[in-house]
Amino acid sequence: MKNFRKVLMIAAGLALAAAISPAAKAQINSNTGTVSLNATLPESLTVNVTSGAVVNFTLAANTAANAGSTTSTIQTAWVLQPGRTKVTVWAWVANGAAALTDGAGDNIPASAVSAAAAGSGSAGGALNTVASGGAGVPAFVSPAAATGVQIGNVTINGANKAGSTTTTLTWNINTTGVPQLPAATYTGTVNIQAQATP
Repeated sequence: MKNFRKVLMIAAGLALAAAISPAAKAQINSNTGTVSLNATLPESLTVNVTSGAVVNFTLAANTAANAGSTTSTIQTAWVLQPGRTKVTVWAWVANGAAALTDGAGDNIPASAVSAAAAGSGSAGGALNTVASGGAGVPAFVSPAAATGVQIGNVTINGANKAGSTTTTLTWNINTTGVPQLPAATYTGTVNIQAQATP
């Protein structure tokens, strides 16, 4: 009888456990919360002179080839919005009549200074190739006396809305246009700037 009671109690316990177990293990789900994500990637266009920020020349009088001491490497990078079709890179001086000056009234004009460009779609040329206000000249080429030359030209499409280009500039000063240039130290600044256009 004792054994029968034991068996009966075990069976009842198992039946009770089976009846309770599914309810105890059942899960419930909450409502669904949401998080809104907003991300903005701003448009950008940058120019960086990665090498050759200072170029020295030892000039010879009345000589066409006076090469610079080094080349200049220009890195142009962009992240553009749809609708942009071209990135151009320019080298320009604020005063085409005096790309370099000795400060005493003697000048080397932009027509005598050239930058041969390689690597980004333009050949370069003399720094007076295009005058400020001329066709295709970007608005940043200012004041009115400014002159420059295109040193980069990249077509933008869906595959390169974010991209970069590297331009290598080889510098020269031709002193044949200023044969009476006096001995002096001449200094000047060339601006490098990029423009993205529709």
